[in-house]
Amino acid sequence: MISLGCRLNIAESERMNAMLAGEDDLVVINSCAVTAEAVRQTRQTIRRVRRARPGARLLVTGCAAEIERDQLAAMPEVDGLIANIAKLDPRAWNIPPNAPPAPTLHTRAFIAVQGGCDHACTFCVIPQGRGPSRSLTIAQVLGEIAVYVERGVAEVVLTGVDVTSWGYDLPGNPGLGALVAAILKEFPDLPRLRMSSLDGVEIDPLLFDLLAGEQRVMPHLHLSLQHGHDLILKRMKRRHLRADAVRLVERLRDKRPDLAVGADLIAGFPTETAEMHAANLSIIDELGIVHGHIFPFSPRPGTPAERMPQVDRSLVKARASELRERVAAQRSDWLIRQIGTPLEVLAERDRTGYSPNYARVSLPADTPVGALVSVTPTKLIKGQLQ
Repeated sequence: MISLGCRLNIAESERMNAMLAGEDDLVVINSCAVTAEAVRQTRQTIRRVRRARPGARLLVTGCAAEIERDQLAAMPEVDGLIANIAKLDPRAWNIPPNAPPAPTLHTRAFIAVQGGCDHACTFCVIPQGRGPSRSLTIAQVLGEIAVYVERGVAEVVLTGVDVTSWGYDLPGNPGLGALVAAILKEFPDLPRLRMSSLDGVEIDPLLFDLLAGEQRVMPHLHLSLQHGHDLILKRMKRRHLRADAVRLVERLRDKRPDLAVGADLIAGFPTETAEMHAANLSIIDELGIVHGHIFPFSPRPGTPAERMPQVDRSLVKARASELRERVAAQRSDWLIRQIGTPLEVLAERDRTGYSPNYARVSLPADTPVGALVSVTPTKLIKGQLQ
């Protein structure tokens, strides 16, 4: 199983691994299509796998298998495609429906609580690849988490295409806060619950209170922000303004000063001027963004943004580089402030681990994988606390 792209793909790949346990000489590529570069990497991975495993049956699923279906199906290396919406259905793979429990492939459990998206951002093709928003019920989510908790996993990460839209399609339209509260109640001994990327305008009052005051909910807010200028946000068809993001972070930090903020930001969106780019840079400073996912804009066929006036490619790359440098500066200052502070770190397999606010910390070689250990860093080397 090869997973490309987002945390949701990681979570879904674990479930597919469980369904396909015992299937010999089968390689599945769970693809990504969020950018043109992601599709290129999918093609590259397909060719690399075929060279390495010439006799294997190679199947492709994921967003690229929907959006680029004809092109991928025409590749001689590909034996078949599995519809993205059906990839977690055993019937799509012609296997028995009673799959074994998902194996623990990571020290953290990624739980896909929601899939699809009902929004229409002008730059995005993901709704075409994943369909409308669909939520797991609370009972389904609790059942999946229980498997990992029984195996001693210390951190659960809730993922989805648009996680904060969870519940809109369920009876009573519960907000994501209701799901988080149910998880905390059902698993009182679960040390850590972390959110993946959130849409700030969809954070319901209960979720806000839990982010602000519940110590088992990690102090790590990653926003699906996309830009720092209101006109660009409007042209993207986002539902928030810059001031909404600023106010949200201010309110949360007022309650929880140790909050670390991350964000997705797009560089060089069509019609972006130097002034608009400056606003994108400045919101990194205003929000104190220390976990940045920077995407140079690339037009996706069939999207409204493809038809808008484009920014020169060299300028897009230069602006993306400036955004990354600004985030790196914020991150370095933030990490330096962690020195001398005791941190509870979840040990990964590579002799590092993550603190509650998602700072990466080096650990002694004999630290058990999956253990929560207290570390007081004394220095910062190459972006990692030591």
